[in-house]
Amino acid sequence: PMKALVLDEAGRETALYMGCYGIGVTRIVAAAIEQNHDERGIIWPAPIAPFQVVLVSLNLQKSARVREVSDRLYAELTAAGIEVLYDDRDARAGVKFADAELLGIPHRLVVADRGLEAGRLEYRQRRESASTELPADGALEFMRARLGA
Repeated sequence: PMKALVLDEAGRETALYMGCYGIGVTRIVAAAIEQNHDERGIIWPAPIAPFQVVLVSLNLQKSARVREVSDRLYAELTAAGIEVLYDDRDARAGVKFADAELLGIPHRLVVADRGLEAGRLEYRQRRESASTELPADGALEFMRARLGA
């Protein structure tokens, strides 16, 4: 007890009662995750996502073309004000995809040799199960349209 006293209307001392109600940032994050997840991980609501896009580059260490396209796309997206998590780790595709799902970034772009042979990238929204292909040279415009940026 604080032993804080105040005077009431009659001038008598009475104990002060205080209540403090609030929701902190950590509670908001926990509540958002609790309401927005699936068996694969978090599904961040776009307004509070730590990043807007996860850029997953496959075989980056072995393919100069994947490295070049990924680095260029990362630079273009960030220059456009889009928040990007660039997964440039030397890890298998399955590991990168599983980690991207777990982190729950709303949009995923995949740069891989197989797609680049056809001039394409893979796009997937975290809430959807299917991915789509898009022209590699149109990725920035595509993401701007998706994000309203």
